[in-house]
Amino acid sequence: MAALCPPPSPAVAKTLVSMAGPSPVLAATFAYWDNILGPRVRHIWAPKTDEVVLGDGEITFLANHTLNGEILRNAESGAIDVKFFVLAEKRVIIVSLIFDGKWNGDRSTYGLSIILPQCELGFYLPLHRLCVSRLTHSIRKGRVWMHKVKNNGTERNGQSIIPMLTGEVIPIMELLSSMKSHGVPEDIDIASTVLNDDDIGDSCHEGFLSNAISSHLQTCGCSVVVGSSAEKINKMVRTLCLFLSPAERKCSRMCRSESSFKYESGLFIQGLLKDSSGNFDLPLRQVMYAPYPTTHIDVDVNTVKQMPPCHEHIYNQRRYMRSELATLWRATSVEDMAGDSAKHTDESFLPDLLHMFQDIHHRDTFVKSFLEQVFQLKPNLSIRSTFLAQFLLVLHRKALILIKYIEDDTQKGKKTFKSLRSLKTDLDLTVEGDLNIILALAEKIKPGLHSFMFGRPYHISVQERDILMTF
Repeated sequence: MAALCPPPSPAVAKTLVSMAGPSPVLAATFAYWDNILGPRVRHIWAPKTDEVVLGDGEITFLANHTLNGEILRNAESGAIDVKFFVLAEKRVIIVSLIFDGKWNGDRSTYGLSIILPQCELGFYLPLHRLCVSRLTHSIRKGRVWMHKVKNNGTERNGQSIIPMLTGEVIPIMELLSSMKSHGVPEDIDIASTVLNDDDIGDSCHEGFLSNAISSHLQTCGCSVVVGSSAEKINKMVRTLCLFLSPAERKCSRMCRSESSFKYESGLFIQGLLKDSSGNFDLPLRQVMYAPYPTTHIDVDVNTVKQMPPCHEHIYNQRRYMRSELATLWRATSVEDMAGDSAKHTDESFLPDLLHMFQDIHHRDTFVKSFLEQVFQLKPNLSIRSTFLAQFLLVLHRKALILIKYIEDDTQKGKKTFKSLRSLKTDLDLTVEGDLNIILALAEKIKPGLHSFMFGRPYHISVQERDILMTF
């Protein structure tokens, strides 16, 4: 049987990553299919630890395992397959993204994988979508690298893709490590939140709290909370997490008291410390990569700002990603390719962060009424938690009704949606803030709803604006 196994890979290049805390990741690998020797490992990334859990030989074996069944792969050009392996005998799980690419002029199959202990399955699953989304875009950029380097002849054997992948893989390893140490628990005690105060203005101003919760719901439950006090930040983070599902809370992160984490796209809520000068810079690239628009909450100055709604955010996101890949394609040297692509992206498109986050333009009645009523109930009792659960249930039911209304009105998407005014009147959502909250909840239940309702008119208006600007 040993003769049927592929020969072991030769000495594999390895990058040891220093982590701030314990890492749930055993290793990340980049492998390829050799038409003669079978699956081979090109590079390994592993956390630097005193105790070696997996040796290089075991990591290589596991990485090869992800490509063993790909010899007859017949996927569409450009397809990226996501595969999830649970190897009980090895007590590991492997998340692998399989894709095709050109290497030295020959088309081959590649695999970018993350290896974790099987005991971390419950921890990883809520973060799976986030990790896959980020790795997928890394692969898109990696394909451009492989093609450009092949044509420029700057390096052989696809090795130049490794520095680019290193810049993408290490942040994901750091993210998983930070989630392990500072992730929000599934169950939150309302006593540790603002909603347990005796009165609505005890911890923060009434208007600020109402705006924060309202904008948080309008941006699909995605918020970044910044400030100078980790205690104040985390109290607001826990408060906002009450309005998320248990699974979404597992995709949220508390603030670290000693130093700030980096902003990470894909998390629902994250707390971040300002620097010593009282500033915090949000990275444009990561903000644009986020699957939903984001609310920016500053607990120092009690300000709340939000990004445009889902259909505008998705439109800008896709334009940004295409522009980023096009800029990478036009690069004439490895130095240009290795630079921060966000800096080289088409300047005519790049949105300004100062204008990306705007004040809340649409007030709501749902949150305002909820806060007025919940603080009339006695604190330190379960009655407030029950009242919150009832409030969220009502919002969820309204979102389901909105979805059914649109399905009936458009014959489940066969016709275009035309009458927003009738919808607002029939469903009693005439207040713009209320409508935005229900639409955001409906978007999470039925992804793409925003784009279906507003996408085409918005795209046309943007195209008309661009044409007029050329005259």
